[in-house]
Amino acid sequence: MKKNLAEFLGTFWLVLGGCGSAVLAAAFPNVGIGLVGVSMAFGLTVLTIAYALGHVSGAHLNPAVTVGLWAGGRIGFKDVLPYIISQVLGGIAAAGVLYIIATGNGSSIGNFAANGYGEHSPGGYSMNSAMVTELVMTFMFLIIILGATDNRAPKGFAGIAIGLALTLIHLISIPVTNTSVNPARSISQALFVGDWALSQLWLFIVFPILGAIIAGLVYRAFDAKENTD
Repeated sequence: MKKNLAEFLGTFWLVLGGCGSAVLAAAFPNVGIGLVGVSMAFGLTVLTIAYALGHVSGAHLNPAVTVGLWAGGRIGFKDVLPYIISQVLGGIAAAGVLYIIATGNGSSIGNFAANGYGEHSPGGYSMNSAMVTELVMTFMFLIIILGATDNRAPKGFAGIAIGLALTLIHLISIPVTNTSVNPARSISQALFVGDWALSQLWLFIVFPILGAIIAGLVYRAFDAKENTD
């Protein structure tokens, strides 16, 4: 129960901090934080929660991360579904809070930082571009997570590496998909936008999870090589 609560709170903070910065602050007149600011916000949510709650649950904050760590042999299958449920619920709760805040001045929610492709991609990128982006970015994210949390890695720096990785991922991919690499983040925003966001949601569930599974299997090869050297 403690682990599930930690995943709920951690994902709540990631969605509120990351998507909140995109919805409320990215284009604020004259002093908006822009793409770089939103990228940093997502990275900072992961970095702060990694040190605050990582010792409780591992601070996955992301169904793709949980599945990737399972594929990499880091967690047992029994933890996968409870973690994912907690993450999705945490994301939805954060989106609910953000909805209340964002509409507090009479504004509509617009795209609510939802993920999309085609006409709903910030840069008009195709579905194929979105697939490749989400798969490759999530693959690299998991490789970094698995490596930074490896017993052979320097201790105490994993949160920094992972937070900076997520920042870099957003710097690259916000123009393509608004950056998912996290099905819980995508689900939470799509539920409030509805319509096109729900119809395109499948891509932001399938391809991050696929990229994470591939990364988990690839990282196992590093472990196998280490054992044979």
